Amino acid sequence: MNGKELAKQTLDQIPQTNANAKRIVGLVKEGGRITGYQLSDNTVVEKQQAVNMAKQGQIAGVGIAHRGDTEYLKSIPDGSENNNLGNLPSVSPQA
Repeated sequence: MNGKELAKQTLDQIPQTNANAKRIVGLVKEGGRITGYQLSDNTVVEKQQAVNMAKQGQIAGVGIAHRGDTEYLKSIPDGSENNNLGNLPSVSPQA
């Protein structure tokens, strides 16, 4: 099993994405923790809202994982480091 397949096994769910699914282009952080995401249409959504959107196929390139009782988004390994969530720029939360 290669590294990409192994990494995919850490995901609880890899939703089928819709044709018009958005991509995550930025991370909203507060105190170093991710609290939301900026999407490719420039909207900013809270972390749990993004998880729900991903489950419905509205966000491409991510799967759902969990730590304890908390679900979160994780990049689907595709061989490119550029689109990994951890490599995306931080953005300011919108008021």
